[in-house]
Amino acid sequence: MGKAMRMRALFSGVGLLLAALAVDVLAATEVRSVRLWRAPDNTRLVFDLSGPVQHSVFTLAAPNRIVIDVNGAQLAAPLDKLSLSNTPITSVRSAQRSPTDLRLVLDLSAMVTAKSFTLAPNQQYGHRLVVDLFDQDAAGASIVAPVTPPTPSGAGGAAAQIPEPVVPSVPAVKLPDAPAGKREIVIAIDAGHGGEDPGALGPNKSVFEKNVTLAIAKELQRQINAEKGFRGELVRTGDYFIPLRKRTEIARKKGADLFVSIHADAAPRSSAFGASVFALSERGATSETARWLADSENQSDLIGGAGNVSLDDKDRMLAGVLLDLSMTASLSSSLNVGQKVLGHMGSITPLHKRRVEQAGFMVLKSPDIPSILVETGFISNPNEAKKLASRGHQQALARSITAGVRQFFQQNPPPGTYVAWLRDSGKIAPGPREHVVTSGESLALIAQRYQVSLAAVRSANSLKTDTIKVGQVLRIPATSLAAQP
Repeated sequence: MGKAMRMRALFSGVGLLLAALAVDVLAATEVRSVRLWRAPDNTRLVFDLSGPVQHSVFTLAAPNRIVIDVNGAQLAAPLDKLSLSNTPITSVRSAQRSPTDLRLVLDLSAMVTAKSFTLAPNQQYGHRLVVDLFDQDAAGASIVAPVTPPTPSGAGGAAAQIPEPVVPSVPAVKLPDAPAGKREIVIAIDAGHGGEDPGALGPNKSVFEKNVTLAIAKELQRQINAEKGFRGELVRTGDYFIPLRKRTEIARKKGADLFVSIHADAAPRSSAFGASVFALSERGATSETARWLADSENQSDLIGGAGNVSLDDKDRMLAGVLLDLSMTASLSSSLNVGQKVLGHMGSITPLHKRRVEQAGFMVLKSPDIPSILVETGFISNPNEAKKLASRGHQQALARSITAGVRQFFQQNPPPGTYVAWLRDSGKIAPGPREHVVTSGESLALIAQRYQVSLAAVRSANSLKTDTIKVGQVLRIPATSLAAQP
């Protein structure tokens, strides 16, 4: 009897152990899909999860490989579907070390620097584990660079195709060759979102904002490059994500005179329509819609795992004064060029607002580069989504932005540029200079900035007093202070 009881107890214990293991297996988080994007200097892997996980990442050499241990997880997605071409990854292997401990191994063709982080669910995705592999080489340049925009691997549904721009049949106007040393005006063109951040989605997820913005950005670059004395530089050239702060850093490295970020709006109401142009506002948004958009755009920086910029090693008072002066001048130019772009866009598409709005978009917070964010239309509106996916409408939008940028720089060319030489030599009409008043400016300070007399500014604008308002557009006369009695 005693032996039988012991056997029953043993079997009961084994049953409980198996039941506990089964509960652990059922409770394990699933890796449901794996997505991969290639950027010019890094490769990003995104693991879509059914719940939160704990993980660790370490690097091994001879041969080079990355090991990712994911605790409390099971693999429920195929790894052989990933497109590894043009990446340093040669293969991806997995092993279930225990029912709830998953190991992933990335075999590499070259050593990389790994960075990983987890992300909480958002409107598009659930829990995610992100692993970034940054290229390493002696020169600090990319090992490989994408020739064509890569297609996301493992993503559900086919992304909208990005059409190739059509070259216009009208030849460009022949302008004289620039003298030696006359540089081009550089326009940094930022296609919003990208990679695992699709941006806003069209009806039935038929159109992705990230694809529309890249198509318009490429067309805008082509048109800018057709303007003699101008050069367009793309911030991102393919389907990959760039953190918001890094976008302005890329523009600065390219020597940008203007930063133009291309987006496509979304709203809870599908009836919302019209294009908008935004400049930075230190006081926040100018409307509820603008505030909602600012929050939505800035939150997307979490996808890149970006941190805050530290100024602890700077003299805060001096840095504050310099930044304030630079930001004031940059914001005035941003409002000026934004209003010109908005005016030209109004001739080819309805406008959501007829004035430049202001909001705290992260990509506009560059104190040294005038920056605008162009919302080309509401992708959440079925009619506008169809237009935004149309090659002809993308070309028309790019033409209107190009026209506004050209008009602004012909009136305000940076010194030493080909366009400044054209204006100063009388080969193009200079047009009136304009200044958009920003917070904290006075008429006297504006006159001093443009090297004109206070009386000349009053006369050019028919002002009876020196009182001016934020947002007011002032004409700046050509007469210099030196010519005044």
